[in-house]
Amino acid sequence: MTSIVAAGVDGSPASVAAAHWAAEEALRRGAALRLLHAWPWLTDGVASYAEPDDLPAAAQRLLAAAAEEVRGRHPGLDVRADVVLDAPVDGLVAAAGDSELLVLGSRGLGGFAGLLLGSVGMAVAGRSAAPVVVVREPGSDGGDGASAGGEVVVGVDAHGPEAEVLAFAFREAALRGARLRAVHGWDLPPVFGYAGGAVPAGEVGQLEALEAKLLSLALAGPREQHPEVEVVEDVRLGAARGLVEASAGAALLVVGRGHRPVEFGPRLGRVAHAVLHHAGAPVAVVPHW
Repeated sequence: MTSIVAAGVDGSPASVAAAHWAAEEALRRGAALRLLHAWPWLTDGVASYAEPDDLPAAAQRLLAAAAEEVRGRHPGLDVRADVVLDAPVDGLVAAAGDSELLVLGSRGLGGFAGLLLGSVGMAVAGRSAAPVVVVREPGSDGGDGASAGGEVVVGVDAHGPEAEVLAFAFREAALRGARLRAVHGWDLPPVFGYAGGAVPAGEVGQLEALEAKLLSLALAGPREQHPEVEVVEDVRLGAARGLVEASAGAALLVVGRGHRPVEFGPRLGRVAHAVLHHAGAPVAVVPHW
């Protein structure tokens, strides 16, 4: 069975960037591209003037135009298109279940330019069983949505490394022939905050050396499985800030999302939440259990 890379499209510049990013990813993986349009939440700007019964036809026109543009830039790629007749989050999450990857465009929150992902994208990234990649549109502040060149960056919790996240990041680096930067962000123990005052530099150095050793141990297995991938081990104070900084100029930033057995509420941790809003590169959110 042919593997699938899916992309949500709505006619916006961000979704167009996502479709092209997904097409390049499908070519790397030898997969087909499936373009998805969730109706009636996603419209093409014309559907709002149509009668309700005409809206699926408007969605089909949008999909046909998107597929034609993608085929024109990526000849030979197997491109499929489907209207998802469901609520946006439920529909996209269900569709992603048959895909290796789901790619979405960032949908900004209006007045605050630093926040780059809307509530639907956050919900899908928090619920999808497949990895979700969020791509920023070209020209957006701090990133251009491009996938060519640059490192693949992965956030690593050296105290409890997630095998699925590391496997995804190493595979992406191998597919791209890119260097992998493994970033482990750490924080000072609470005791330093309680004590007040400056932390002795020698103690910080000792703690950092310990964190660096833990990172090396966490990466030992994946590095052995992927000897072709060049790895840079990068230990920084502050997980979210360190990843956002490392994402500048990167081809892809990979973070994990743990399984949370709750019916309602956000399912993204603080680090994934922060980088989805502020990273300067496409962000892959990989579920792990």
